[in-house]
Amino acid sequence: ARRTHAASRTKMAGLLSSMAGLTLTGSFAGAKLRTPTAAPSRVSGGFQVVAKKKWEKQELNKNGNPVRVSMHVKTNDKVVVVSGADKGKVTEVVELFTKSGEILCKDVNVKTKHVKPKGEGETGQIIQREFPIHHSNVMHWSEAQKTRSRIGHKVENGKKVRFLKKTGEVLAN
Repeated sequence: ARRTHAASRTKMAGLLSSMAGLTLTGSFAGAKLRTPTAAPSRVSGGFQVVAKKKWEKQELNKNGNPVRVSMHVKTNDKVVVVSGADKGKVTEVVELFTKSGEILCKDVNVKTKHVKPKGEGETGQIIQREFPIHHSNVMHWSEAQKTRSRIGHKVENGKKVRFLKKTGEVLAN
């Protein structure tokens, strides 16, 4: 048994030394590997889900566009934050992000951001900026009654308007 083991060891060494001189030739020599360009997608419940990052998926409608989230707030609405670090803060909606269902509010969710220098000779900066919060974390605010309320829709003078359910106050736009 020892002779066969030693013989196989010398055969393997000889095989490895003969393979050391081999080079790759033919159609594969110098060829670059192709990386997939499109993210993998799957269809679920009539919507197509596409991976933006490994851990993030965004629903797409039949046209391939992102599914928009319908929200109960509009820009310039007076709202009060009902949950989170800024709970109880009365603020105004600055911007809506309908793809993610988030809103940007004035002086809410302020974070410190360290910005790297872009050009040569520039210095980095530490800026404070507002980041979006989810629209479900705010409720409409009545300045007259100083109370928060849900929203309703009704027709007044042939026009559909939004109103606060608790106070009956009609909202602008």
